[in-house]
Amino acid sequence: MSSICLRTIREEHASLAAILHSLRLMLDQGPGNDPAAFFDVMRAMLFYIDEFPERQHHPKESQWLFPKVAERCAETAQAIAQLERDHRGGEAAVRELQHLLVAWELMGEARRDLFVKALDGYIRFYLEHMRVEETVVIPAAQQHLTPADWAAIDVAFASNSDPLAPGKPRNPVYDRLFTRIVMRAPSPIGLGSPP
Repeated sequence: MSSICLRTIREEHASLAAILHSLRLMLDQGPGNDPAAFFDVMRAMLFYIDEFPERQHHPKESQWLFPKVAERCAETAQAIAQLERDHRGGEAAVRELQHLLVAWELMGEARRDLFVKALDGYIRFYLEHMRVEETVVIPAAQQHLTPADWAAIDVAFASNSDPLAPGKPRNPVYDRLFTRIVMRAPSPIGLGSPP
């Protein structure tokens, strides 16, 4: 079954994976000769994760999709419980990354390794989180949810306004953030120079 919810989740996962990849590319590239621009775009990408996936995407999964899937398919209970734990800790994890990035920027190279290790762990964690959603929850949803379930879930997801998701109308509130990321981040998310 095709639904607004599933299309939205896949688009938002693609945007988030691109941001994670771009964070890694930026980190590999390093501050170079323009540390102000480097830290600016890194902060913007981490803010995007905090602002959109953590505050809009995850709450809708937790409120609308996960409970229905768990209700209709008991075999997903363990995976959904882990995903919910991930959601509860996600905002704190990205805020810690933001703090570690500012510490590196303001305190110097002595703080770089802490940020690098935390970002590497965060990227691994997040890619695994999305993999479980896409290989456990989404197939179970497609198999077990009813048309009435999908109708209610789709209404909730239709209002998502991820500034980086393709094919979505741009929300003017996010224009500055979108522009900053796209103009400075390397491909695949932006137009900036590759590492």
